[in-house]
Amino acid sequence: MTRKERYQHFVEYFSKNQPDAETELHYGNAFQLLMAVILSAQCTDKRINQVTPALFERFPTPESLAASTADEVFTYIRSVSYPNNKAKHLVGMAKVLVEVFKGEVPSAIDDLQKMPGVGRKTANVISSVVFDAPAIAVDTHVFRVSARIGLTNKARTPLAVEKQLVEFLPRETLAVAHHWLILHGRYICVARTPKCEICPISWFCKYYESAHTETALLKAEALKIKKAKELKKRNVLNKISKELKKRSVDNND
Repeated sequence: MTRKERYQHFVEYFSKNQPDAETELHYGNAFQLLMAVILSAQCTDKRINQVTPALFERFPTPESLAASTADEVFTYIRSVSYPNNKAKHLVGMAKVLVEVFKGEVPSAIDDLQKMPGVGRKTANVISSVVFDAPAIAVDTHVFRVSARIGLTNKARTPLAVEKQLVEFLPRETLAVAHHWLILHGRYICVARTPKCEICPISWFCKYYESAHTETALLKAEALKIKKAKELKKRNVLNKISKELKKRSVDNND
């Protein structure tokens, strides 16, 4: 199957079955989403949704957050990953937002990245989710799943993945495709042991195809036989070792 065909099947399936896929982060406005996405780096959305209600209530505006301190913010986010750095990023982000952008979250990716804690991934999320821009953010799920399915080829960096997805995906699907890939990676195409047995798109997945070819099955069987032989050999050696120790004890007696 060609990559073009995989893209076609990918868009057709998810457009039909998850047409309204969206972020699982809870937020009420662009500023709240910006805070939530900064906090979500290397942390679960579930955890972020647990801490943001109190955070949003205490800091309802960029001005209120900019007037605070990292120490105070830390008390609200202590349970997320890297709370010290993220507390500093949130306060720094708010100050730039107030001083440079007059308290309004900018839509341009370059402007978004001028704020502390906002990398290209976060900027793309805000740009696509809030402003419906044709951008796609690449996190660990997007990076892994797009490669497994076969949407990307030899893309070794998030930027390389982004460029290939932008090149081949229909422009109008870029924003939602980000969520398709994330949700699929979060619940089915998980990192360690993908749930291929329940995956609805395994029929056009490159990973599934390569893992279930006759060659792959033969290699797996050969590896199984090899491991069995090694185990048998270790058992024989252990038996000999025990016998030698026993004889040594008998001779000493």
